[in-house]
Amino acid sequence: CAFLSDRMRFHVIAAALLWAAFVESRKIRGISSSYKRFYRERKSFLCIDGSKMIPFEQVNDDYCDCADGSDEPGTSACPRGRFYCTNLGFRPHYIPSSRVNDGICFASVMLVLFVPSLAFCSRNLGQKERAYVEGQMKTLDEGLRLKQQLIEEGVLLWREKQAQLRELQRAAEDLQIKLEEHRRRKHEADRLKEQTLKALKAGDKGKSPSIFRTHSETFARFPELFRTRVLCASLSQSLKISAYIYKYIYIYGGALFGNTQCAESQQLRIVNLSDLLFCLAAEWEATDLKKVEEAYETVNMEISDLQRKLGIDYGTDWEYLFLNGQCYKLKVYEYMYTLCPFNMVSQKSSAGVEVSLGKWGMWAGPPKNHYSQMVYENGEPCWQGGSRTTTVTLTCGTETALRLVKEPSKCQYTMDFETPVACQPVLKQRGVHSEL
Repeated sequence: CAFLSDRMRFHVIAAALLWAAFVESRKIRGISSSYKRFYRERKSFLCIDGSKMIPFEQVNDDYCDCADGSDEPGTSACPRGRFYCTNLGFRPHYIPSSRVNDGICFASVMLVLFVPSLAFCSRNLGQKERAYVEGQMKTLDEGLRLKQQLIEEGVLLWREKQAQLRELQRAAEDLQIKLEEHRRRKHEADRLKEQTLKALKAGDKGKSPSIFRTHSETFARFPELFRTRVLCASLSQSLKISAYIYKYIYIYGGALFGNTQCAESQQLRIVNLSDLLFCLAAEWEATDLKKVEEAYETVNMEISDLQRKLGIDYGTDWEYLFLNGQCYKLKVYEYMYTLCPFNMVSQKSSAGVEVSLGKWGMWAGPPKNHYSQMVYENGEPCWQGGSRTTTVTLTCGTETALRLVKEPSKCQYTMDFETPVACQPVLKQRGVHSEL
């Protein structure tokens, strides 16, 4: 009875397999779901390239009718044909149709052979697939852990940058007030110079002292200038002037600013009053005013640079912010490639010639994974026209590094850039199937 039972079981299994083969034969093998619309059963079949119309029953009849091989996706009849492995539970992908039913089980490829070979493929590839998926999951878990750290650091860094911007803006406001005050004082010194020159030209000796007395506060702002630089004849060519002018500047100036500390010989030669006032205005412009202007310009440049950096899209959680200000290098043959995220890409030859391969442009990933690709554009001009551009694909990894550089077409470069922040939790949905 046991023997009969085994025989009956064998016939049941055989019948089931034959039925499955029959059902499968009614389907078009070797096509992906996106191509099913081309293979809806009807009286005729149009080759996908549009070159020929054939009866539908000639699809997968092991004879190649279409030049593009689209009528034989499930056989090896067409040299240009492709077979789509659904690879249920594994990774689906295409293989050349010539490898269908050739008796060889390809790595990570199943359902290529008929049923008797399937069990052998399943055992071998199941072990390999399990090891592969487990390795990928381990990398993903570690990458996600590191990504979370970088997100937390990114949030803190973002707040620091915002605080730095506010501090710079306050400094710019203070410098602007100081700048306006210094410009007012310079204007006052220039006006004083013009008044004095007019008085001297008119020969009004009585008016000159009144100018000094009226603007004694203005002169009092520059005691060091009067005491050592001008009266000691170190800024301008010394000229003999009238005893009246000399006596007034030296004595009255000394009363305002204290002793001039000039040597006896220097006291006999002193700059004339117009030179004195000219040097006063020039010295003021060249020192304090210039310093304030430079400081104000520097702070505003820092504000603009920081605002530009903060205006970049660094991801939903600012996870890519840490990349700004960093550069990553990879040597490929005689060239050194440099990627500075959110800034630029360059290529440097062993001879030291550096070429721009593009400046930061935009994120260019698909809608479901927007932050998976960067585009750097407007690099140095290409000899055949246009400019060099670089597309950077970001991949999940436990390190942040530039892994691969290619030039698939002239002046069009591609890079693979590995970083933990490219790891996506959605990848974990695949999992490792228990039947492996």
